[in-house]
Amino acid sequence: MSKTMPAALPLAPAGTSAPRQGMTLQVLALYALVAIALVLVVSLPFATDYVGADNDDTMRLVVVRDLLAGQSWFDTTQYRLGLAGGTLMHWSRFIDLPIANLISFFSLFTDARQAEAIALAVWPTFLVVPVLYGMGLAGYRLGGKAAMHATLVLTTVFVVALNRFQPGAIDHHNVQLALVACISAMLLDPGRRARDHAVAGLLAGLAIAIGAETTPLIGAVCLVVALRWVWHGEAFREAAAAFGLSLALTITVAFFATVAPARYTQVTCDSLSYGFYALATFGGGVLFLVASLASGQSFGGRLATLAGAGAILAASVLIIAPGCLANPLDTLDPLLKTFWLSGVIEAQSAVAQFRLDPGSVGSFYAPGLLAMLVCLWRIRRREAAERHLVVLGLLAVAFAVSLIQIRGAIFSNMLSALPLGLAIADLRKASNAAPKNLKLGLAFIAVTLASVPASWALAGALLPGRSQDTLRAGLSSTAAERPSCTAEASIAPLAAEPVGVVAGASNLGSPILRYTSHRVLSAPYHRNQGGMLTELHIGLSNPHQAEAFLRGAHVTLLAFCGDDTQTRDIAEAEPGGLYADLLKGRVPAYLEPVAGTENAALQLYRVRPE
Repeated sequence: MSKTMPAALPLAPAGTSAPRQGMTLQVLALYALVAIALVLVVSLPFATDYVGADNDDTMRLVVVRDLLAGQSWFDTTQYRLGLAGGTLMHWSRFIDLPIANLISFFSLFTDARQAEAIALAVWPTFLVVPVLYGMGLAGYRLGGKAAMHATLVLTTVFVVALNRFQPGAIDHHNVQLALVACISAMLLDPGRRARDHAVAGLLAGLAIAIGAETTPLIGAVCLVVALRWVWHGEAFREAAAAFGLSLALTITVAFFATVAPARYTQVTCDSLSYGFYALATFGGGVLFLVASLASGQSFGGRLATLAGAGAILAASVLIIAPGCLANPLDTLDPLLKTFWLSGVIEAQSAVAQFRLDPGSVGSFYAPGLLAMLVCLWRIRRREAAERHLVVLGLLAVAFAVSLIQIRGAIFSNMLSALPLGLAIADLRKASNAAPKNLKLGLAFIAVTLASVPASWALAGALLPGRSQDTLRAGLSSTAAERPSCTAEASIAPLAAEPVGVVAGASNLGSPILRYTSHRVLSAPYHRNQGGMLTELHIGLSNPHQAEAFLRGAHVTLLAFCGDDTQTRDIAEAEPGGLYADLLKGRVPAYLEPVAGTENAALQLYRVRPE
């Protein structure tokens, strides 16, 4: 393996000696070990659970448990979520598989709970390796050894500050970051080799299969490859053809490997379905054909050929998946937008987040904006112009997505380490060459600090607003704090109740599924609109109307958390509603308090039989 890795994914440009390649691999390994150690040091002393704090981490564990318990590979329905019949989840089995395999492996040596804990610690920390590998290789290809080191330092800080690589973080965003990092490295191959672009096509296909969030970015990757083919012509023929063919083949394998035959013709915009499969396969195939057949044409001929192919592909989008041109969350019921989506930070636009918490905006947008300006400056000076154009294209799309939904900011922040790493390396070199030049030294320090999202987050916490409140709350928290409603101890009395249907705020849904055998009406997933709306109507309706909703949904237990933000928002919006009454201690006759939970963080009520 050690002999084939450098040949398959060379870290140095063509002509570099084998010892230099080996040394670079050792450096990358060292950075990965340091980053993993820092992640563990930062997270483990404060960990209270082996599952990440995000709802998606908990729900992913529930899905993996179902897979291990015998649920069909092709059946991604979460039968204990939502109304009768369950909720078809939009997550990829490609993430479930390695986690399930790790749990199964560690189960050979320890009990089930401990096996889960070890597996959930190993998986996200392991993903630090491909992220640093991709970013280090990309930094080296963009600006050499010094740029590689600066890029790796910035990426290490990014990884440590981001909770997606901490033990327990098993959602798919960390995998997506690793894929994007490695795709960037392949595109920056100085030799423009077919091998590297075939790897990029394979990784692009996997990214589409794993989650729709990266689809705009993968679209930008495809466009970058196509435009470089137009510019270089015959010299780029093999690279473009290899990328297109690899993308088409990968997405085909992924589609038939994870989509149930009964759903082959369905088009969904939040997961791999016929829409993404058809368009990605068609787009990759067209790129393969035009690169293979039209590379010998003049620049104008290649441009016209690509424009024609693009027009056909655009028409295909309008025919096959026109609805996917819009944000899938736009179709949410207004109630869900008000009481759920408005509180989801990653779904906020830049404008909405600025109104909500202006102090946080810098950490989301400043590094990406600065990186794009650096790219433009390099391009203007004709310094590695084409490579900076490639990075600029990826950054611009990730940044544009983040303006619509903040979730795109993690990609622009990570990619910003490439041009900013090179800028820091150049400023350091210039500062060392002129130690008496104070301006150069200050510029080096300023650019270094401005390149780190965490610097902006700390600066934002000094401004009045949510960021400052969060920082103060973290500094003032004590062990005597009121127990969380989602803690295992709080949910234990619910687990002791006969299996039934539980109504509760959406943030309670995933932990209840994890710790009990009950079905829950609500958890924060847009495909479960029916269950979430039913729970909202229960809380907003007066006690008499709420009883009708409870019985109509066959609810047997009500889990009530007075500390939950959504619960309080509902009570404030409808003072005469059931949740408002329960906050005031007024319990309707059809609800029977579960003994021992009357004064607990999570109060439980049985729905009495009619």
